[in-house]
Formats: sequence, structure tokens, C-alpha cells
Amino acid sequence: MKEEQFKVLKTLVEATGRMDLAAFAQKVNLTTDQTIHQIQELAKEGFLQKVGSGGYGITQKGKAAIKVFTFVPKEAGFHFYYGVDRPSEFTAESLKQFYVDVKQVNVESIEFHLYRGDFGRWFKEVFKDPEFTNELDRLKTNGLKGEDLRVELLKVLDAKYGLDRFI
Repeated sequence: MKEEQFKVLKTLVEATGRMDLAAFAQKVNLTTDQTIHQIQELAKEGFLQKVGSGGYGITQKGKAAIKVFTFVPKEAGFHFYYGVDRPSEFTAESLKQFYVDVKQVNVESIEFHLYRGDFGRWFKEVFKDPEFTNELDRLKTNGLKGEDLRVELLKVLDAKYGLDRFI
């Protein structure tokens, strides 16, 4: 997703009422033609849908994209460790970055965090998604380890947030 598209989506979500095109374009720092083009692209890709006479609303896919690309403050990011007092070089400050990091970090770190409940706490506290912890609990119950755990974690992230569409 392009930065301009993200700005358009985020502005639509944050809007409290109807806004004329010129004001909206100014708010997203684009020309009106650029804004129209981005809105059309977002609609074509399923992030927006037409509502009423000439308006657009955000779809579930669009809401997921907002969640995936929104950055959290560094202190609220997920800091990957290999064990107690053994930090890694990976810190995720967005769901997109978390997904990318899960693909790259040593699987020892994934096992450490999953079985301590760190992933579940992060999703519950930072992304206000306590239901996702049920999926993570299922991975723990299955006793997955190693690359099998990584693959399954990526699958549940894809199923919940559609991350594979954005990366």
C-alpha cells in the first residue's frame, strides 16, 4: 500500500462528518486529481466502497489495512528476545513489521514469546484485540515448535489481519 493511500484511508476513518473534496485533498496533502485517483484505486482494490450519492466508506479490508500500517510508539513496540535478558535486534512498531520480523527472527524467539504469553499480551494491550489470543492459545495447545510454529503463526496472522495482502 502506498503512503498516499494510507493517508487517504486514515483520514476517512478519522473524519467526523462529510467533507468536500477540496478540503479532503488539502487534509491529505494531495491535489484534488491525485486524491480522486487514490480513492478510485482504493475502491478498485476493495479498501473503500461507494456509499450514498458520491461518498465512500471504508470496508473491513480497509479497516484491517489501517490496523496493519499504523505505527505504535517505540516503547509500545514488540521487542523480540531469545530468552530472559537475551534481546534480539528485532522490534516491531506495527503489525506489518511484526509479520516481517516473525518471518526473519530466529524461531527460538518465537517459541520463547508464544509460550510465555508475550504475543497475546501485546495484541490485547496494544492492538485491543483480546480475541486474537485465542488463536495464539491454539498454537500453544498444539505444542508447535520450530519452523512449524513460525508457519502456523504466519497463517493465523494472515487469517486475522490479511497481512499477506499488504506485504
